[in-house]
Formats: sequence, C-alpha cells, structure tokens
Amino acid sequence: MKSIAVSRDLIKMGLVHNTMVKIDTFPDTFYVKDKMHSRWRNRIDIYMGKDVKKAREWGRKKLMICYAVPMDTIQF
Repeated sequence: MKSIAVSRDLIKMGLVHNTMVKIDTFPDTFYVKDKMHSRWRNRIDIYMGKDVKKAREWGRKKLMICYAVPMDTIQF
C-alpha cells in the first residue's frame, strides 16, 4: 500500500486522512493514513514496508508534494 504519515501542522493545511498526495520523485499516488508525533513539523513519512535497506538508502530529502483538497472544504 502506498501510504504516508504527516506531521500535525500539515493536517491543518488540508492533509487529512485519505488525502491523495503526489510526491515529485515517485510515479505513484500516496494516501495519508497516519499522523506523526507532535514534535515533528512540516514533514511526511513515506511507508516503505519492511525493507529497511531501501528506507535507509532513500534517507531524508526535501521534496515537493501536491495534494488534493475536496471541493466542499474550500471556502470562496
């Protein structure tokens, strides 16, 4: 499953549970499935399964993300 966890400040920006997220270096679409501890700010955590080697090779990066916000939450 392509899922991510987001820091709590990003939840306030619209990245709520099941939000579709596109990460610039991945061809796939991810879904917000969890939230991180309150000490983290402006971060996402990509779930890579049990493959620790792959996760360590990926490491920490600054990336651009795009996400979809449902139309009923936008105020005009």
